[in-house]
This record gives sequence, C-alpha cells and structure tokens, in this order.
Amino acid sequence: MKAITVNVSEPLYVEFQDYARRHDRTTAELIREAMEAYRQRWAERRGSLRDLVPLDLGEVKQPLERDDDLLEEMLG
Repeated sequence: MKAITVNVSEPLYVEFQDYARRHDRTTAELIREAMEAYRQRWAERRGSLRDLVPLDLGEVKQPLERDDDLLEEMLG
C-alpha cells in the first residue's frame, strides 16, 4: 500500500476520527473507503459523448451555418 499525505481541515479530520472511534475503525481505513467510493462513482465513469441523451433547451436562437466552427466535426 502506498502512503500519501492529504491536507484536510481540522474540523473534518475530527469528524472522521470521532466516527472511526464510534465504529471501532481507523481514520485511515475510513479515508481509504471514501477514496474508493469516489473512484467508483466518478473516476470509473468512462463513456462516450454518443452515450449522452440530448437535452431540449428550447428554440434555436441562431441556426448554424455550414462553415461554423466544429459543425463538420460534429456531423462527421
């Protein structure tokens, strides 16, 4: 396991310590679990823009012209 240094606010660290004590766990164990939960929720999200569902944001204010930036790339 790799040891790292993380700077957190004193009140947040005290909350982690209190929670760890109440649940008979170590503060480091809780922080590792929090990091893993973050990784699973956010860092593993690897999708394609093609997977996104488009949103309807209302009427077109100004239509794109053929020579507008990125239009060919988006349509290609």
